[in-house]
Amino acid sequence: VSERQEMGGDRRVLVIGGGFAGFVVARHMRHHYKVTLIDAKEYFEYTPGILRAFVNPAHFESLTFLYQPVLEEKMGVKFIWGEVNALDGENRTCKYKEVRNGYEGEISYDYCVVAAGCNFGLFDKWGESLWFPTVWERVRPESKWAHCDERYWQGRRQHIEEEYQKIKALNDRSGSVLIVGAGFIGVEWATEIDYFFPNIKITLCDMLPKCLGPLPDNAKSYCQNYLDKKAINCKYGVKFNPFDPEGYKVLGISKPDITYISTGFKASCWFMPKEVMTQYNPLEADEMEKDVRKKGPAGGGWIRTNLHLQPVKVNKDGSKAVYGTCDKGHGRIYCVGDCNMLGDLPPIPKISYPGEEQAAVACRQIETIDSILNRSEERRVGKECR
Repeated sequence: VSERQEMGGDRRVLVIGGGFAGFVVARHMRHHYKVTLIDAKEYFEYTPGILRAFVNPAHFESLTFLYQPVLEEKMGVKFIWGEVNALDGENRTCKYKEVRNGYEGEISYDYCVVAAGCNFGLFDKWGESLWFPTVWERVRPESKWAHCDERYWQGRRQHIEEEYQKIKALNDRSGSVLIVGAGFIGVEWATEIDYFFPNIKITLCDMLPKCLGPLPDNAKSYCQNYLDKKAINCKYGVKFNPFDPEGYKVLGISKPDITYISTGFKASCWFMPKEVMTQYNPLEADEMEKDVRKKGPAGGGWIRTNLHLQPVKVNKDGSKAVYGTCDKGHGRIYCVGDCNMLGDLPPIPKISYPGEEQAAVACRQIETIDSILNRSEERRVGKECR
């Protein structure tokens, strides 16, 4: 009996999303299960490094690889290049639409791990931003760069090159930029522009009193000293209104040539049932949660999960239950990384490390449940044989 048969046999694990968390699941579970990974773009992109690509496009190749050859040829994981449209936890099926040919298919699974991530454009209707490719069919018609199909590697590369040329032209005429949000992205974006395009005048603003909000004070001081050394104009404790054409005036600066929004994040799990989403409350007349703490950041849209990372649905009477359990009561769906809102825990940063840790926990959960089910099956077969 092979190791694979002993551990998981022919059980199928479906992974939705090929980012950091999704890859942890695929890489681990492939040894003992039949794994399928589905993603709406054809390539992996190393998001923490993407800012460098916008000021140095040649760097893009170092941040990406095509899924198909890596997953299927090197890892033995089936890859579906498509967008998930619906996940049915009761029947354990997933509906999707392939990108290349528009084929609409359905795949079944024994276990599913949702690692669909989130968006970073807080003030955009769909959450669109430079920092993550636009890959959803419903968003593309209204995309600010719809001519670049970022579901394709070449389309993403084209968009990055165009943004680079825009910044380069701005540098040639000694223009100015305003960067709203002095967190990880904002600070790095300011310093990347300053390094590669020193003629651009940069203003960085945040409503908090210092940069890098969640970091220790010594890290903030270290960073601020560097920003000051580079003469990057920092405005803290001021609330900027991105919807006001003259919002820049509260910062005491001239109108910038380009304004970049680098603050906040927004959910994008449109394929999940509404009953498991944080903005859903059946006890309200409009079924919309009014408590912002329960709804979560940016108006909701996050997958409500328990501390086992299982999605939790809210029934019509307001009671709660794990969504997508089997007839034995075991959870078969796990939601990890940036797409979830975990139990009653404080908000978890939408970055790669917590997502990878959650993915590892989900793998362990699946293996534990599978072990329990296998032992039950062995006892049943043993009794029948006797």
